Amino acid sequence: MADRFLDDDFLLTGESARRLFHEAAAGAPIVDFHTHLSGADIARDRAYGTLTEVWLEDDHYKWRAMRLAGVEERLISGDADPWDRFAAWAQTVPRLVHNPLYVWTHLELRRVFGIDLPLSPATAREVWDEANRQLPTVTARRLLARFSVSVLATTDDPGDDLASHRRIAHESGGAHGLVVPTWRPDPAHRLLGEPTAWNAWADRLGACVGVGVEDLQSLAEALRRSYRRFVELGGRASDHGLDSVPDAARHADAADAAVRGVRRGAPASAEGRCALTTEVLHLAGDLAHEHDCVLQLHLGALRDVSPRVRAALGHDAGADAIGDDPQAPGLARFLGQLEAEGRLPRVVLYNANPRDNTLFGAMAGAFSLPGVPSPVQWGPPWWFNDHESGIRRQLEELAQVGQLAGFVGMVTDARSPLSMTRHELFRRILCDVVGGDVDRGLLPGDLAWLSEVVRELCAVNAMRFFGFAAPAVSPWG
Repeated sequence: MADRFLDDDFLLTGESARRLFHEAAAGAPIVDFHTHLSGADIARDRAYGTLTEVWLEDDHYKWRAMRLAGVEERLISGDADPWDRFAAWAQTVPRLVHNPLYVWTHLELRRVFGIDLPLSPATAREVWDEANRQLPTVTARRLLARFSVSVLATTDDPGDDLASHRRIAHESGGAHGLVVPTWRPDPAHRLLGEPTAWNAWADRLGACVGVGVEDLQSLAEALRRSYRRFVELGGRASDHGLDSVPDAARHADAADAAVRGVRRGAPASAEGRCALTTEVLHLAGDLAHEHDCVLQLHLGALRDVSPRVRAALGHDAGADAIGDDPQAPGLARFLGQLEAEGRLPRVVLYNANPRDNTLFGAMAGAFSLPGVPSPVQWGPPWWFNDHESGIRRQLEELAQVGQLAGFVGMVTDARSPLSMTRHELFRRILCDVVGGDVDRGLLPGDLAWLSEVVRELCAVNAMRFFGFAAPAVSPWG
C-alpha cells in the first residue's frame, strides 16, 4: 500500500474537494489577524542560529507535549544545548500519534526545508543537519514571503513603543497593512493582584503616552492615547483574553478604588478586579467604534494552573487548561449594552471550550448592523480547537447556526513563522467540508461559485472585515 502521509491530496476525500483546494485555496494569500510573532524579529529580519531557535524557543504547544512525555524542563524551556533540546523534541514526536503536532511538525519540515523524513530519534541528526544547513536562507521575512503572507497582525502591550512597527511601515512605503500591531490591555486588570507588577506596567504605559496613571480617569486617558498610537500605525483591532466577560453592571467607583489601591501597593479585591475589567472592556468597545476597528475577545481559557510552572516560568508557559465559566450571560450583557448605546463595533469571539461552540455561533448571529455582513463573528477555532476535528466541528456548526460564507477565516496564534502552515491545514479541511457537500448532493456542482466562496474565506473576508490596507511596497524583499 502506498504511503499517503501528507501527499498532495491529504485531507481531501473527493474530487470536488481536490479541485477547490488546488484551484482556489492553495494559491490564496494569507491574512493572519492574530499572532504572537515578534515585530522586532520581523523588523530586523531575524536570522536563526539553529532549528531549535526557530522551532522550540517560544512554542508552548511543543513545551506542553514535551512535559507530558516526561522531558526535563531544562530541555524544554531551559538553557540546555540546542541539539539536546531538539533531540528531546525528536524523542517526543513519535508519541504524538493522532495529535495535531505530528502533522504540524512534518508539514513545516516539508514546506520550509523540503525534508520528508518522519522525525524520530533515528532521524533526528539527519533532520537537524539538513535544516541547519538551510537556516541562513530562512529568516523571519523570507519565511513570511515564502508563505505569501499578505497581512499579519502582532499582539502588543499598550505601553510598547511600537518602534519595530514604525520601521516596518517606513520600509513598506508608509502604507499600513502589511504588519500591524494589535492593542492588548489585559495587564490593566490581569495584574491587579500583583501590585509591583501592575505598577511597573502602569509606569511604562504612562511614560509612553505622557500621562501619569493614578486613578481610573488617568488610566483611561493613557489607554485612549495608546490606542490612537496603534491606529496611526495601521492597527485595526484590540484583543482581550478573559476567563469570561463579567456579568455585572458597570461600577466606576469600585474600579477607581482598585486603581488607587494598587497604586498604594494593595492588591485589588475580586469586586475591584471585576469592575476594572468591565471598564476596560467598555472603553475598548468605545474606541473600536470610534476608530472603525474590531474588538476581539478570547474567552474560556484557564491560565497558569500549574503553580510549579508559573513559579519557574511566569505566565503563558504551556500550563493552561480549558475553563468552564458560564459564557453567555456576561457576553450578552456586554454586547447588548454596546448595541443599545449605538456603539457596537465589529467583534470577533474566540472560545477555548468546545462545549460553547454553538453558544458562540448563536450569540454572534444575534447581532446585526445594516450594511455590515456578520458584524459579530464567531472567530477562528482557537487553541484547544485548532486541530482537524475541531476545525471540522466549527465549520459544520457555524454553517448550521450562522453563515459560513461570511466567516472571517483562520489564524495561527503563532509564536514562530513556521506555523503559517496551519493556514494550509484549515484550507484543506474547508475544501473537504464544502466539496463533500457537493459530492453528497447537498450543494450544486457549481465549482466556479464555490471557488469564489473559498477564496473569500481564505483571505478576502478578513481583509474586508478588519479594513486592512494593501501595502505599497512589501518589506519581505
